[in-house]
Amino acid sequence: MFGLFRGITKISSYFGRRSSPTAFASSLHKGIDIPATPGTNIFAAMSGIVVTANFSGSGGCTVTIINNNISTSYCHVSPNFIVTPGQYIEKGQLIAQVGPKNVYGFENNKYHDSNGNPTNGATTGPHLHFAIKENNIYKNPLDYFDNLK
Repeated sequence: MFGLFRGITKISSYFGRRSSPTAFASSLHKGIDIPATPGTNIFAAMSGIVVTANFSGSGGCTVTIINNNISTSYCHVSPNFIVTPGQYIEKGQLIAQVGPKNVYGFENNKYHDSNGNPTNGATTGPHLHFAIKENNIYKNPLDYFDNLK
């Protein structure tokens, strides 16, 4: 979908107000959620510089790419990061894979499932949370796909 996945077309949660699906999840959803099987390849929606490739709170394992005043974030990805901060990425380049629901080894992870196992941020299952900021303000990603460089 939108160059992020090949052959995936479903959005399970849209940008905007919603009921929080899990503890610590916001009722103002700042991106779109695309359900997918762990290991599904994720491709860059735009070219830019990787600024984040680590565990990042409610987003879990996250890759963030910036290009001028626009940043794209790919959350709940595999903890086996493919890219590194400072790396230049081309639009359409493989940057990550969808991560599992549960991840281990992150000391700052306060997110857990009902069995007490650590989760990949505030998540109920495997998916990509895709977010866009312009001038540091969250925007609806669906408004940007034709314009991402």
